Amino acid sequence: MTIPIIDAHQHFWNPDGGGYSYPWLSGPFQPIRRAFAPDDLRADLEADGISATVLVQTQNSLDETRDFLRLAEATDFVAGVVGWVDLTDPAVAETLDALRSGSGGRWLVGVRHLLHEEDDPAWILRPDARQGLEAVAAAGLAYDLVGTTAHLPAMARIVAEMPRLRFVLDHIAKPDIAAGVMEPWRSLVRQVAAHREHVWCKLSGMITEADWTRWKPSDLQPYIAHALAAFGVERCMFGTDWPVCLVAGSYRDVVAALGAALGDLDSEQHAQIMGGSAIAAYRLPQFS
Repeated sequence: MTIPIIDAHQHFWNPDGGGYSYPWLSGPFQPIRRAFAPDDLRADLEADGISATVLVQTQNSLDETRDFLRLAEATDFVAGVVGWVDLTDPAVAETLDALRSGSGGRWLVGVRHLLHEEDDPAWILRPDARQGLEAVAAAGLAYDLVGTTAHLPAMARIVAEMPRLRFVLDHIAKPDIAAGVMEPWRSLVRQVAAHREHVWCKLSGMITEADWTRWKPSDLQPYIAHALAAFGVERCMFGTDWPVCLVAGSYRDVVAALGAALGDLDSEQHAQIMGGSAIAAYRLPQFS
């Protein structure tokens, strides 16, 4: 069976009419301060032969998660939603049950919290957050880890302590590609990858960590190569981080840059990264 190509990381938003605040969509991000909806992405998916996507939260908001689940129900190419719940809420298990039994609930495949918005880079290790992660594991969902190099020590510890939970490291933990910095990112990623039996890594969000105006695919290659060496092909997945990526390049640019970095892989390995890993990590209902 041919493995479909799946963009494992994309967003939708409407900063001026959706009822949510996007303060970061200013300054250099002002060009993408507009609504992005399914019809804005469809042509790019078709042009690159991409069958489906995973829609990922942008707000620590239950309302957004409910909106995304309803949108997934109505959108043919959204194969799963990574939403948000308050991990520190003692009733988080009940909240997850309510989301899954509500409109579009079958599309909930994972949970994410914007760790980089917390003052404490070790927030994920708090006992109340840990209790929430236990509820995510019990619900059979994945948990996306989003942060920077500063968050990797806590990420390495939590994945070591929670082998029952499937984790996905977003954006290869956002290394400083523009400055060509490898350490301590490289060593810390290796610590996370030591638990790759239940941890995946998204090869996504990289061009926005590079020099937006002068980056080239070769700038990304050392970081992609390290992620592949640390996690293995079977634990790495393709994602674009659209529409965030648009500040630094087009959807086609992102796909082409990853394709260039994966040029030495055989067709089976390429298919695993471009779709198989996302299906396995998120247990996408459409393809599982």
